[in-house]
Amino acid sequence: MPALTFRNALPADAARCFEIETTAYEGDEAATLEKIATRIAQYPQGFLILEADGEVIGFINCGCAHNVVMSDEAFKELVGHSAEAPNVVIMSVVVDPAHQGKGYSTALMTEFVQRMRGMGKQTIHLMCKERHVPLYERMGYRYVRPSPPDHGGMAWHEMVMALQG
Repeated sequence: MPALTFRNALPADAARCFEIETTAYEGDEAATLEKIATRIAQYPQGFLILEADGEVIGFINCGCAHNVVMSDEAFKELVGHSAEAPNVVIMSVVVDPAHQGKGYSTALMTEFVQRMRGMGKQTIHLMCKERHVPLYERMGYRYVRPSPPDHGGMAWHEMVMALQG
């Protein structure tokens, strides 16, 4: 197994993250290079990179909010993001398709959750496709509801994990 390392994203990671995002997500659900660069620049402590033997193979990025509105499209560009807010909103959890099926997304999520707990966050929110609901439930997320928006022309489901208590 390759040596796995976790670190916060740097501006130089934007192009590789965009490449992974566009190969892993379907339709128009992938974030643009500009959105990824903005997320790295504005909240690098919420942008976790996974490397295998020094190669970036996956990442999670997020923003934080006092009041979570999962359908808020502007939030994907960190409009309304507040670093000290207690609620984390994940925008992407992605592993390069060439490295999928090896447990890397679970390792990435485990590290991410530990970091958010360490920062004193209270909840982590995400949206996923129906086929990923059982995976996130195994990771400790609770199903909330089908999401009203139709991001990327697909059906999404809201999930939440409580970090404190």
